Formats: sequence, structure tokens, C-alpha cells
Amino acid sequence: MKINNRKAIYVLLTDTGTVFTRLIKLFTNAPYNHVSIVFDEELDEIYSFGRKYPRNPLKAGFIKEDVYFGTYRYFNNTRCLLLKIDVSIGEYVRIRNVIHNFNSNKELYSYNLLGLVGVAVGYPIHQRNKFFCSQFVAEVFNKSGVKLWDTPSALVTPNDFFMHPRFDLVYEGALYEYPLLDKEYLSVI
Repeated sequence: MKINNRKAIYVLLTDTGTVFTRLIKLFTNAPYNHVSIVFDEELDEIYSFGRKYPRNPLKAGFIKEDVYFGTYRYFNNTRCLLLKIDVSIGEYVRIRNVIHNFNSNKELYSYNLLGLVGVAVGYPIHQRNKFFCSQFVAEVFNKSGVKLWDTPSALVTPNDFFMHPRFDLVYEGALYEYPLLDKEYLSVI
């Protein structure tokens, strides 16, 4: 009997079509402008840096996202790309621990808006306890020993995940057409 010593971690790239995301796309020319780290194929456990309150884009920080009742519910036409990467059991545990640490101290964290300017000019802007979405996900992988880029996490973009050869495509299309979402919850939206 062969024992599987690998675990899947998912990365969800999204485009909600908001004014802010359209502004980001002007600089990036990339199809997706938000990235989250996901622990399950059903999209029940998702973490990122983004809106703390769905209707308020100005209050942002570390969040546990909810595809059914969070920000996405207000943007029914959200497009997404779900990627998968296999990691060792040790890396998986470290990723979980890093996320747990962020979650336990979530009130300390806020959004690194200035860091987005750094990405635009190609200069990493690190601010204590501040992250933007792709910086956060890249930092989680880095702190867990999953080295994906030589680039500082403050210069990693959502498109870098899309282009990385270690990620496998799971799904691309409308978020609410993703086949593994709970149909009962979707009927409420």
C-alpha cells in the first residue's frame, strides 16, 4: 500500500469587476486581480487580504472569505480561476500554522495600499503588518518553506500565480457556476 505524503493547497484568483479592480487592471493588464489561499476544493475555507465589510472597500485587512455570504455575493458576475499545488505534509502543516497565526492576530493587520504603488513602479514597499492579497498569499508560501519566486512577496501579483508552472488548473469560469459549490446555498443568493 502506497502512502500519499502530499496535500493539495488551492489558490483562487478572482475578478469581481468593481471600480477598484478595474483600476488595478489598468496597470496589470491581467485577467484576475485578487488572490486567496484555499484549503479545500469546495471553497469553504478561503483566506486573503481584502474587504472586511462587503459594502465598504476602504476597510480592508486579513479576512476569511465566504463565497456565499461575503463580498462575492454582491458581485454575481465574478469570474474566477482555481489553481492547485501539491505540497508536502510538513509544508501543509506550516501553511496552516501561518494562517492560524494571521487569524489569531487579525486585528493587527491592515491593507497595504501603498504596496500596490510599489508593484506598479517595480519597487517593493513593505509595511509592518500590512499586506495586499497577492503579497499575503506569497508570504504564506514563503514562510511555510514553499519557495515559488525569487521576487520579494511585495512584488508578487495575482498573475504570477496564474503563470507559475507548479500550479495546475482546476477550474476557470463564473464563480457561481463552479460545480463543487453547495447548490442549496447558491439558491439563497
